[in-house]
Amino acid sequence: MADLYEVLEVDRSASPDEIKRAYRRLARELHPDANPGDAAAEARFKDVSAAYEVLSDPEKRDRYDRYGSAGPGGAGADGFGFGSVQDIFDAFFGGGAGGGFGQAAGRAGPPRGSDLEVRLDVDFEQAVFGGEASVSVRTAVACESCGGSGAAPGTQPVTCTNCGGLGQVRQVRQSFLGQMVSQVICPACDGTGETIADPCSACSGEGRVVENVDYDVRIPAGIDDGSTLRLTGRGAVGPRGGRAGDLYVHVRVEPHPRFERHGIDLHEVLDVPLTQATLGARIDYETLDDTEELEIPAGTQTGDTIRFRGQGVPRLEGRGRGRGDLIVTLRVVTPDDLDDEQEALLRQLAELRGEPVADPDPGLLGRIKSAFR
Repeated sequence: MADLYEVLEVDRSASPDEIKRAYRRLARELHPDANPGDAAAEARFKDVSAAYEVLSDPEKRDRYDRYGSAGPGGAGADGFGFGSVQDIFDAFFGGGAGGGFGQAAGRAGPPRGSDLEVRLDVDFEQAVFGGEASVSVRTAVACESCGGSGAAPGTQPVTCTNCGGLGQVRQVRQSFLGQMVSQVICPACDGTGETIADPCSACSGEGRVVENVDYDVRIPAGIDDGSTLRLTGRGAVGPRGGRAGDLYVHVRVEPHPRFERHGIDLHEVLDVPLTQATLGARIDYETLDDTEELEIPAGTQTGDTIRFRGQGVPRLEGRGRGRGDLIVTLRVVTPDDLDDEQEALLRQLAELRGEPVADPDPGLLGRIKSAFR
């Protein structure tokens, strides 16, 4: 068996997080739904899954590091409790004849389809107020020709004679510890409990085909950047009529040109002219909802705030009612483009208030004359 660290493309000293990231990257690249009909990619995908199952478990990883895949204590064909690579595939992506490892054998059924992920970009106001959006995913859907059974039209799958429809068979092997008995996936039916004599030509007996599908997504009011929505049953359908996995929609909220979100509150820094800050003013102010009157008190200083209650972000469903606030932080702007008349008036004000100020700028001509004195 190939070195498991090489399979996952990590060093032997890799941390659990590094191993997990490597597995997720490779699984996305090699997943059968992303590489339809590519047998090499599917085989590599199964090898990656098998390697991750061992290296993600501290005890199994330690055993592998000490003894390799044939070390003591192994219970399956690979020494780590698996009868076949199909066991690992089913453990990660649903289904399996026994419903999972360590469980009692039960009657087989088509395996569950895999979960899918997609990113959805949402504008700022839609995230605040909620709405509808659409996402497109490339996924496995039930084959229309055979209705998902995998059998050619006019035929149907039959109970597997090798396992009696259980999808598992008992395997006995000898080891230095004695006789080992384990339940493994039936090789005749791949654990489904049924065989197909005449496969459907449209899907090659898979019962599913890969297509682009659009789904409508309801965006709840108040959703934040980085949130994930789960669409149950919108993932890939399983082979031969297996139920569909789930679709996870990762939400990315576009930034707003004016507002920043802090929790359920909205914030904006508003520039205020020196005259308005000094004398006070009433101005029209655009919130996300409508136009409000914003009152700037006389004597306003940079850093003063004005709060519009209930004009922030709604609380997400199930987290209480109401909305946060819109908080406006005022920033007094000092003019730097005064004309002669405006400067004279400001100097007069400084003189009346007894506040010393710098002498007037003599201008370019004055500076040239001063240089020759």
